[in-house]
Amino acid sequence: MNVICIEEEAFYLLIEQVVMRLQAMQSVMATKWIDTEEAMRLLNIKSKTTLQEYRDRGKIRFSQPRKRVILYDRDSIHAFLEENARETF
Repeated sequence: MNVICIEEEAFYLLIEQVVMRLQAMQSVMATKWIDTEEAMRLLNIKSKTTLQEYRDRGKIRFSQPRKRVILYDRDSIHAFLEENARETF
């Protein structure tokens, strides 16, 4: 077993960098999957029925980790909006 000795200041700097990297990774993961309200806001819809229709027809990706929890893939929502975009004249 090897023992590594570092100064206290260097140790705390290392810990701070590790925490910052973990927070960055967590924020990326958290923003990939969004809740129903955020999905409806991005799609500019007011009806949960419309959102369910998009889900049922496979227009947007979703995940259901628990019975009453449905999360939506932000990237698939953006792709859906791009597919339905119309070019200007």
